Order: sequence, then C-alpha cells, then structure tokens
Amino acid sequence: MASHLAVAAEAAGARPVALIDTDPQGGLAGWWNARAAGTPEWIDPAGSLPVAVEGCRAAGFGTLLIDTPPSLSDTIAEVLALADLILVPVQPSPNDLRAVGGTVELAAASGKPMVFVINRATARARITTQAAIALSQYGAVAPVVIHARVDFATSMTDGRTAAELDPASKSAAEVAALWAYLQTRLTQGDSHASSRRSHAA
Repeated sequence: MASHLAVAAEAAGARPVALIDTDPQGGLAGWWNARAAGTPEWIDPAGSLPVAVEGCRAAGFGTLLIDTPPSLSDTIAEVLALADLILVPVQPSPNDLRAVGGTVELAAASGKPMVFVINRATARARITTQAAIALSQYGAVAPVVIHARVDFATSMTDGRTAAELDPASKSAAEVAALWAYLQTRLTQGDSHASSRRSHAA
C-alpha cells in the first residue's frame, strides 16, 4: 500500500515523496532496493524517527509515507504520534475485522485523524460491503476499495507498481483514486490546523 501510494502521490504532483519503513520484515525496503527509478526518496530513520520526520519537513518533502509493522507495538504508537493522517488497510475478513480494535484505540489515543481502506477485496463479494459497514462504526472508510489483483503482486517483484506496469489498469485507477481521496483529507487537516492557529492567535 505504501509503495503504490508513494508512486501515485508523485504522479499527482505531491512531490518530492519519501518513504520510511519501520516494519522489521522490511517488505517496503526490499521493494525500494529492487526499484530502478530514483524516486520516491528513501529515508533511514537512523534510530530516531522523530528526527527523521522533522528532517523531511525541513527538507521540503511534499509527502512522507511511513510503513508500520502488522502487529501492535511501541513503534506504531510512535508513528501515529508523528502522523498527519493514519491509514489503516483492512482485508474484508472476520479475523481482520476483529483485529482492528487495538489499532483504533492507539489511533484514538494519538488524537490524529484515521481512515480505513478495504484492501485485497474480492470483486462483487458481499463481505466487502459488510466490512465497510462494520468499519464505519469505528471511523471513516475510504470510498475507494483496493481489490486483489495479480498485477499488485507482480509489480512488487522488481520495484515497480501496478500503475507502472499498466497505467490504464483497474489497479492503477483504484490507487490513483485512493490517493486523491487521501490528499483531500490531508488538505482538510491543514485547513483545520490553520483555522485553529488563527483562532488561537
């Protein structure tokens, strides 16, 4: 999700874009290392995530995506505290839906806005709609569903994205639409923050 959104953000003009991987499994790092393109930029937090994030702000990066471990940890809490927007990908399955409670609690504690996105969905499956309804009880659900398609996995093998394999694909359209929605949410967040600062002044 992070790799595809990073490339979509660049395509939409939210550049320069940077990535940080806090997942010990290193899936995002493996993708980036296999990538031929020079962007998005790779940021090594070098032991201090807050310093790395502040460095990205100071360097003028337009977008920073931070990938997190799949299980709850202190690392996730630290990332949420630094985030402008929390994106929670959820597969439409009973086990995944039951597992979101801990993430919701951490997000609520951080006070940051959160958006669920249904990921790896099966086309026209009833459980996808049911999952969206269930998740909406905890927070906002992105209006774009990312479906399970072979091109998502295929593109990852050589450091590309589905949109780079085939810009006209359904996968490319879904990711672009998801980024457009997230960018709107981020812009709204900036507007609200500016309003609060003006009011406080």
